[in-house]
Amino acid sequence: MDNSTTPQLEFFKSFIGKRLDRTPSAAGNWLGGTLLEVDHHHIKVQYCVRPEMCNPGKILHGGIASLMLDDVIGMGNFVAGSEYLMTSINLNVDFLAAAQIGEKLEVTAKLIRSGSNLNHWEAIIRKETGKIVAKASSNLIKTHVKLSELGY
Repeated sequence: MDNSTTPQLEFFKSFIGKRLDRTPSAAGNWLGGTLLEVDHHHIKVQYCVRPEMCNPGKILHGGIASLMLDDVIGMGNFVAGSEYLMTSINLNVDFLAAAQIGEKLEVTAKLIRSGSNLNHWEAIIRKETGKIVAKASSNLIKTHVKLSELGY
């Protein structure tokens, strides 16, 4: 794992305290989180549950919770130092509690293992009270596409 600064890390550091609405992820931009922390192996983003994020029971939809987890893991992996695009090969999610409209949630992701071809991440969604809403683990695999070819 490379701990030196990279253009990707500097790009995301410029968003600390700001709404994430100009990232490479259109789906993540829709979520509209606020970046709280980022480094090469850790990232934290805050979201506010909006009505369009909810299921008919007016609680956070599991698919949206999965999107939050996957997108934060993806952002974290983007700054982790690989010169190649990496893509998720799995996302294992446990839903542990409901989140209501208007609640603020923090999604924290941590790089557990960085390999030459595969990175393993874990992520947690927590309410302001500390209660865990969902947790996930994901493996991302290196592709043959260089980030520089994508303009990053």
